[in-house]
Amino acid sequence: MAVTSFQDLPLADRDREWDGDAAEKRVRAWADAEDGPNEKYRDAHVWYDADNKDNFTAYKLLIADVVDGKLHAVPRGVMAAGNVMQGGRGGVDLPDSDADRVKSHLAKYYAKMGDEAPWQRD
Repeated sequence: MAVTSFQDLPLADRDREWDGDAAEKRVRAWADAEDGPNEKYRDAHVWYDADNKDNFTAYKLLIADVVDGKLHAVPRGVMAAGNVMQGGRGGVDLPDSDADRVKSHLAKYYAKMGDEAPWQRD
């Protein structure tokens, strides 16, 4: 199990709509990962199952999309992942041992957006 390295991706516009399914397709095409995940594909996610890294279903918490040909963190994608982590992972099957590192990764993007992660708010 592994939390991806923080990529410090540029942020898309805050009002950009988030459609995770459409973003997934664009990320696969951009990463040239239609036949299987690769490192570029991994960078769009916050967490993956390292033991199954050749399987698309091993990748969780997509936060990025392709904007003008480059990978960008999408604020609404970050917020969606943050809400999942705030709500006890809401169906995302991650080991408890990785939860704090996932939250730390997401908190860096919240800070970049000038906001606090839901779990940091009073």
